[in-house]
Order: sequence, then C-alpha cells, then structure tokens
Amino acid sequence: MQRLKRATITVGVLMAATAIVPVISAGPASAHAACGVSAGDKDSSTWRATGGGANMRSGSSTSCSIKGTAGSGQRLDYHCFTVANDGYTWTFLRNDSTGKTGWVRDDLLSDGGSLVWCGF
Repeated sequence: MQRLKRATITVGVLMAATAIVPVISAGPASAHAACGVSAGDKDSSTWRATGGGANMRSGSSTSCSIKGTAGSGQRLDYHCFTVANDGYTWTFLRNDSTGKTGWVRDDLLSDGGSLVWCGF
C-alpha cells in the first residue's frame, strides 16, 4: 500500500510540474529561399570555385531548377547565405565567369560559402 501511495504522489507531482512548465516554441527551423527567389549582394567576398563544379539552383533546394554551374577556377561573387529546409546552408552567388546567379549548397564550395546572412 505504501508503494502505491508513493507512486500515486510521484505521478501527481510530475503531472503538476508538467502543467506549470511553460511550453517554449521555437520559431521556424529555417528560412529557405523558395525556388525563384534571389538575394541582394550583402557580402563583398569573391572567391574561386574549386573541385569538379556545383549546380547553381533557382532556390535553396535540390528540387529547384538548375540555372548554371560553378566550375573549377571560376570567380564567384558571394551575395549572402540562408538555411534551407534540408538543414544545410546555401549561398546565393553570381558566377562572374558566366554572369549567371543561383544558390549553391555551402558544403560544395571549397571555403564554405558566404558568412553574411541574407535575413530570411
């Protein structure tokens, strides 16, 4: 009987404590750039692409259309970055060699991409 009382009291205390604790709600986990969204040039950085190349997309998702590529040795003008729904950061950039703009996932850029947040 004593054990049952302790269990009942413990459960009651835990339930009361749970009811008192406020629910904390985080805002959106990410603010990705939807397909077709571009970003202004907030970053003054310019880098050279390395590796075999990366697709430049119309938004910060692999489901967005490919607008061009950032190839080995090409000069890239970083504009800013955002966090996508996939949890990766993506940089909006202009490929100075081709004039094309687009989003590239930062782990595909040799230096990790822009350090300036786009603000969305």
